[in-house]
Amino acid sequence: MGTIIVAAIVFGLSTLAVVSMVRDKKNGKSLHCGEDCKHCGGHCGQ
Repeated sequence: MGTIIVAAIVFGLSTLAVVSMVRDKKNGKSLHCGEDCKHCGGHCGQ
């Protein structure tokens, strides 16, 4: 039972991380471009 609870927590945190990254990308932020895709010359996310 403990394994299932831990797996659910890990899955939930992983999902939140991915959703956060997708939301940031849609809002023009990217770690590849110093979190500001407006000034990277259009090559963000590569």
